[in-house]
Amino acid sequence: MIVIAIFVISLFAAMAIGVPISYALILCALAMMYHLDLFDAQIVAQGLVNGADSFPLMAVPFFMLAGELMNAGGLSKRIVAMAIALVGHIKGGLGYVTILAGCVLAALSGSAAADAAALAALLVPMMVKVGHSRETSAGLVASAGVIAPVLPPSIGLILFGVAANVSITKLFLAGIVPGLLLGMSLCAAWFLVSRRGTLTTTERAPLRELLKAFKEGIWALLLPVIILVGLRAGIFTPTEAGVVAAVYALLVSVLVYREMTWKTLYQVLVSSVMTTAMVMFLVASAMVAAWMITVADLPSAVVGLLEPLIDSPRLLMLLIVIIVIVIGMAMDMSPIILILAPVMMPVVVAAGIDPVYFGVIFVMVCAVSLLTPPVGVVLNVVAGVSKVGFVGIVRGVLPFLLAELLIIGLLVAFPQLLIVPAQWLY
Repeated sequence: MIVIAIFVISLFAAMAIGVPISYALILCALAMMYHLDLFDAQIVAQGLVNGADSFPLMAVPFFMLAGELMNAGGLSKRIVAMAIALVGHIKGGLGYVTILAGCVLAALSGSAAADAAALAALLVPMMVKVGHSRETSAGLVASAGVIAPVLPPSIGLILFGVAANVSITKLFLAGIVPGLLLGMSLCAAWFLVSRRGTLTTTERAPLRELLKAFKEGIWALLLPVIILVGLRAGIFTPTEAGVVAAVYALLVSVLVYREMTWKTLYQVLVSSVMTTAMVMFLVASAMVAAWMITVADLPSAVVGLLEPLIDSPRLLMLLIVIIVIVIGMAMDMSPIILILAPVMMPVVVAAGIDPVYFGVIFVMVCAVSLLTPPVGVVLNVVAGVSKVGFVGIVRGVLPFLLAELLIIGLLVAFPQLLIVPAQWLY
């Protein structure tokens, strides 16, 4: 219990005084070292190096680069245009366009903030123009953006696979059905929300225009197909899939759509390098803390605390979901995964829960937590891009957040909804 108290108090005390999460994790590790009389600066330095020295983690910068290339190279814009041609004429059609585009972009980049920012810039002004409130439009865009960490290729699932030593390929394939279920839940919630008020609808796109939109967007649509088929057939690993995604996005941007200039490419490379540096340093810091968690035998202490629930897997999963949602109100997705996954995994294994099932549910909850105030990264990004007040976007996102939480509740209550399709896929 003393070790758990030191871990929690040192981490949250550092965060409370404004220490960045990466350094807070190092301070947390140092506090545990001091308590166990193991303090050694060399251990910290070696832990930082070893933490970032991981072949599976190489997928992260490549998928981030792919996402930046798709936004700058015109792939995202054509996905939206294709969705508008397909369902833009339906009442509330731009909402369905947002959800459809969110699912497709999620299958391209795996970055919630990047996808949400791109969708907000393109679609919120259009939705306001046809009669939707800016707050509701921004809330829907933010909710569609958090599908990205669930559908493959997902940076969240990569981090979980590394932190918990679970097959990333299996996590990718298992994330397909839950990601699509999140999209369907948003469609149902949008159907109820968009029934109110008078909206302007566009005319149905003629077949010629529809075919033109698909012809231009097919190059972007091929990317998730290439990645999933390659993973399923064992042609490449998730890390190699990241390289394929980045190279493909660059070739399409330069040779097909021809929207990528040298200046734009330089900006994309700088942006992706800066984002990657932040993520990788966070991972390295978390690995130092994870080493100390192992040395202090913190997982055994957590198993002891949760032992009464080990015989009730569903109740245990529900408690973990609640814990992650509460922590997600104050912390971003990546540190939650890197800190809690190694601690929770022994409890999950002891309870007989499938690690892949647990990983997908865990990342889903972390993703939805990106919408919860006050930290909610995606919520803040969309609020900034859409020029909506924070209180307004919280009010706008609420019905869609509840719909996504309902899907998580169904998957916790009925695990076979996730496990059976996942086993069929891999």
